[in-house]
Amino acid sequence: MSLAPRQKVILKIIIDRYIFDAVPVASKTIADSYGLKISPATIRNEVASLEVEGYIMHPHHSAGSIPTDKAYRHYARLVAEKSQLSLAEQLLLYQLLRSTKGEIGQWLKLAATILSRFVHNLAVVTLPKMAQCRLKHLDLISLHDFAALIVLVLYEANIKKRVISFHRRVSQEDLTRIANRINAACIGKTSIEITTEELENSLLEKEVTKSVIDILDSENKAKYGRLYIEGLCQMLSQPEFSNNSAIVRVLELIDREDWLQSISCPNLNSGGIEIIIGQKNTEEALQDLSLVIRQYGIPGSATGIIGVLGPKRMDYGKTIPSVNYLSSVLSKSITKYI
Repeated sequence: MSLAPRQKVILKIIIDRYIFDAVPVASKTIADSYGLKISPATIRNEVASLEVEGYIMHPHHSAGSIPTDKAYRHYARLVAEKSQLSLAEQLLLYQLLRSTKGEIGQWLKLAATILSRFVHNLAVVTLPKMAQCRLKHLDLISLHDFAALIVLVLYEANIKKRVISFHRRVSQEDLTRIANRINAACIGKTSIEITTEELENSLLEKEVTKSVIDILDSENKAKYGRLYIEGLCQMLSQPEFSNNSAIVRVLELIDREDWLQSISCPNLNSGGIEIIIGQKNTEEALQDLSLVIRQYGIPGSATGIIGVLGPKRMDYGKTIPSVNYLSSVLSKSITKYI
């Protein structure tokens, strides 16, 4: 059933007010504060209808109204269609993001910091990831006679490290020679291309090459690149986290490096923004929260995501256009890093 125009107005008032102060909204408050030119009795009837339709609920019988997941999804869809940052806000975010000249990790960490402070919630940004990772450079560093550290640089500006053991003593001179040979033959290639490359390698070179292929294959299986998180304290300062159990659930989730991998986001690859609210989150620890994320980068080449995690009561009117805008800025700027 679609909402009548008056119901839409009243529902928006309830959501806006609840987002602002996190206190259930009484019908009397709506009647006294918003000049709707309708009677308190009519407002109460409309509020009752909204409750029947599942858009609002009451914490207890005498309390005011609070939005349900259904109401937030309705509200977020409207915001996604209409909201955008002012030119002044866009300029501010752009100038802040362009202020760093460091490597990509520092840049993305700054992007997450800017977003979290702008929307007062937790911001997430992932390192851009190619569909098939390619080797950019290999270094081998001796740890002791029978082991070395593999340092693998990928074309999406990602660095992976792994310790490898050998069946005999290997000097740093030998390691440098092996790295030079593999670099000469394999730079710019995927794991599949390296596997099919017909190289006359020594046993040591084959061992290193196998480790390189394993690292590339492992990265190919990952859904996203390295995750940068900023603003945890911003999010946990919200009233929703006033009890220890809510804080513990979030901390346990964030402590898992792979938590973002399990989230279903079917619209990301089509360039749309994903707004996952409450029970729509398959991850149980997120079912009292909302996640707003969008892809950035070069489709078909290298992509990452940028987004915001916070209570369902987050300010969607600011969060959605902020994620949209920063996604656009990151996409236009990422080419210098990959």
